[in-house]
Amino acid sequence: MEKDNEEDEPPKPQPPPEPKKSSFWSSLIWMTVNTLATIGIVFTNKAIFTDPSLKLAQLSFACFHFFITYLTLFTISRPRFAFFVPRRASIRDILPLSIAMSLNVILPNLSLAFSSVTFYQLARILLTPTVALMNYILYRATLPLWAVLSLIPACVGVGMVSYYDSLPTTNTAIKTTSSLGVIFAFLGIFASSLYTVWIASYHRKLQMSSMQLLFNQAPLSAFMLLYVIPFVDTFPASWGEVSVNKWLLIGMSGLYASLINISQFFIIAQTGPVSSTVVGHVKTCTIVALGWATSGRGVGDRSVVGVLVALGGIIAYSIVMLKEKRKAGGK
Repeated sequence: MEKDNEEDEPPKPQPPPEPKKSSFWSSLIWMTVNTLATIGIVFTNKAIFTDPSLKLAQLSFACFHFFITYLTLFTISRPRFAFFVPRRASIRDILPLSIAMSLNVILPNLSLAFSSVTFYQLARILLTPTVALMNYILYRATLPLWAVLSLIPACVGVGMVSYYDSLPTTNTAIKTTSSLGVIFAFLGIFASSLYTVWIASYHRKLQMSSMQLLFNQAPLSAFMLLYVIPFVDTFPASWGEVSVNKWLLIGMSGLYASLINISQFFIIAQTGPVSSTVVGHVKTCTIVALGWATSGRGVGDRSVVGVLVALGGIIAYSIVMLKEKRKAGGK
């Protein structure tokens, strides 16, 4: 009888689910971590590269970062954390992507070493139009007209900053960009754009997530660089010359790289394109603003117009693309 009574009882109302609230706070925390770590790694790397004895040890620095990345991914893939399930790809399959990944890190770092932080970060805006152009050439993928038009001021703005930021000045307090910095910036944009386009292609080809691809790329990239480092890098005459502060900065750079990789996993998993886009713009604007504040330039400097035009163009592009995605999703 008791059993029958239990069966006749109406089902108890379920408590309202909590995941949305916890997911919101989790997303907010990881977006904050990602933003602060990205800002931190740019200024930390810039401080490291101001040391003449470390400025030309770029391959060793990249190799260190790849090792830290692999170690981080290996740790978070263990059953205790299980952020993702590792999958292996053949060296032949992953080799071109690993080479592109190495150039994607080394060339922008060289740009940062020979440029102001403001120019370095603004130049990265050109990734968007370059990727769009490569996608059109390789896959005939097109953009909406308004998106293309909004990229014009973004490119013009970067061009203005490139010109004014590389002009020689008698004021030693003002941080400028050398010709080498401009060359490395544009080479880095090409390498990063190619890497971005290939990543999308490799996702489809190997049926792997970003974490799984990176887990295969990082150790191979580090291993390849070990063969090239002795012929390319210039090391300090004595490692004892490198101050303790610089070693701490190198350690912090590795920590920031780990935090960026881990937080990126949660951002991709928990947020949509709007949140990711906003986070990207917050990082760009903050790095540009802090770079400007530490550059010694005044508000009346002519390159400030280029900064505003470039930022306005890329934000307008993002708004157009998000609207297009919303329209496509509603169909």
